[in-house]
Amino acid sequence: MALEQLSDVVQRCQALPDDNYTTEDHDVFTIAGQTCIEEGHSAQVLSIMLDDKNQEIVRCMGWNLLPPLIQVLLKREDKNLSQCLAIFNHLLQTCRPKELLIGLLEQLEHDDPVDIAESLHLLLNPLQTVLLCLGSRKASSLGMTLSSVLDQVSKLPLPVTKEQEEDDVFLLCRCCTDLTNFVRPFVQEARLNTFNCNESTENMAGELEGSKEDELRTELLKFCMKTLSHPLLEVQLKDPDTLALSPLRNFATEILETLSAIGESLPGLVFQPLLKRKQVSGFLEEEVRYPKESLASLAHLVFVHHLTADTFPSVFSPVFTLRSNMEHIHLLLSRTEESRIQKGLELYEKSLVRVDDNSLPADLLEIKTFLKVPQDLVKVMTICPQHGLRTRGLKVFQMSIDKFDTQAKYNFFQYMLKTSKHSGVEGYVIKNIKNQVDSALQPGNSNTWFEGVHLLPLLRKVLSLPDGPETDLLQYLDRIMESLNLLRYLVIRDKVTENQTGIWTELYKIEDTFTKPLRVGVNMSRAHYEKELQNTVESKRKKVKENSVLSVSVGDEKLPNMTSESQIQALHSALHTFDMIESVLVRIEELTEVKEAL
Repeated sequence: MALEQLSDVVQRCQALPDDNYTTEDHDVFTIAGQTCIEEGHSAQVLSIMLDDKNQEIVRCMGWNLLPPLIQVLLKREDKNLSQCLAIFNHLLQTCRPKELLIGLLEQLEHDDPVDIAESLHLLLNPLQTVLLCLGSRKASSLGMTLSSVLDQVSKLPLPVTKEQEEDDVFLLCRCCTDLTNFVRPFVQEARLNTFNCNESTENMAGELEGSKEDELRTELLKFCMKTLSHPLLEVQLKDPDTLALSPLRNFATEILETLSAIGESLPGLVFQPLLKRKQVSGFLEEEVRYPKESLASLAHLVFVHHLTADTFPSVFSPVFTLRSNMEHIHLLLSRTEESRIQKGLELYEKSLVRVDDNSLPADLLEIKTFLKVPQDLVKVMTICPQHGLRTRGLKVFQMSIDKFDTQAKYNFFQYMLKTSKHSGVEGYVIKNIKNQVDSALQPGNSNTWFEGVHLLPLLRKVLSLPDGPETDLLQYLDRIMESLNLLRYLVIRDKVTENQTGIWTELYKIEDTFTKPLRVGVNMSRAHYEKELQNTVESKRKKVKENSVLSVSVGDEKLPNMTSESQIQALHSALHTFDMIESVLVRIEELTEVKEAL
């Protein structure tokens, strides 16, 4: 039935003038032709397609047969596979490119990863053939195709382990290789156009041709920027020592080489935050043309994985590189995705490694990113759910401190104590202050920032309680213990007669603002927790069931529900903490009396 309908509509259309077919003709040809292929009459359809009398019909309407043909080609097991492949190839040679393009792109849309990968593997080469037939009019169509392809690639799972990439478990590696082969002739054309454009003289025809070339370069640039964001920013590339032949690493290298081929300077892109770029003609605004996330991904590929590093001139100093990368680092660390946080930490670490210790001047802290990035690190160290990232964040945080000179360290510590709002971070900063004071007190290491008049304002910030005697001692435990350790160190290390740190003339103020309020706070907290412990023990005795759940309040807040044994253990732990604080306080007071008596 369908074969008769197809034969009838083809015979009727043979008698019509070129390209004068009705909507009904199109509909009958499409439905009948697709049904014939689905029912296995591919040999008869092939005969009709190859008939010389039908070539105008095929040129105008043949592309409508693509859906069932592609389904057969994807399955690869159909007995009519060879005939369907012959029909498909004939359509590619005969049909109008624009319609072929639309038909092929429609067949790319899938949701299943395997279907996506197989469709791309089958259709990218035909799409390339069709686009090359468009000549100088191909730019917008190429852009549409690349956008559709990348949308499909974004649906594929990313390999995490070395084995997953080696075995190409999710078929992403093959898709990236296919995509590289697909785009290569267009990159070569853009490279040649750029060279010829530079050699040609300025005239009206040259300007028109240059406009077409710019459109091609623009679409390729958009493609590169999009791939830098996904998949390259999402996936963790393996080093050559881990995976000698990495398809994803090769793909990243191809993208960077493509950028260079279309006339983009990689150093200019990476250092864009500091370099004034020339105005680029075209319809894309700067932020759209060069998305910040894509540039951050590019910087990571260059400085962490050293891709195309040989193209970078050696004139850029480590400090200049760090300053520029701070924009990229801030962007990555301010995100919540673990892949971006990891790459931000890696980029920051690599940027710092080349900088000498104690070399970064204080005026760098006037640059916003040098203050934003530490705040990003605080969030990573305190709230990131991944333990490895929190640990690495702390490592990089310390590395960044080590790179500052003494004045910069001093200013940085003041800033962090003012802004961090986290006891653990404040405690870590105070520990660093102690280390700097210790260094300054070593013979021959004297510096003005961690001694005497400059040190005292910093000590006043450190040796204080946020809420006086009512400070929550458990919440601020890290800060309080490091402050006590610093005070104890100063009393032991600095002689009363020398008073290098100024601690001995400041001690009476410290007693009023820190040690006395702290002792009062310890006594208040201990009394409160002892009362709660007594109530909890009595409540337990009244309970019939040993493991019944208790709800206990400390202050105005209820502690989490837990068994009575766990509750008693938590209260004992708190009381032990207060004893520890008091013990250090007593030791400081004893040391002070001894030193003053000497």
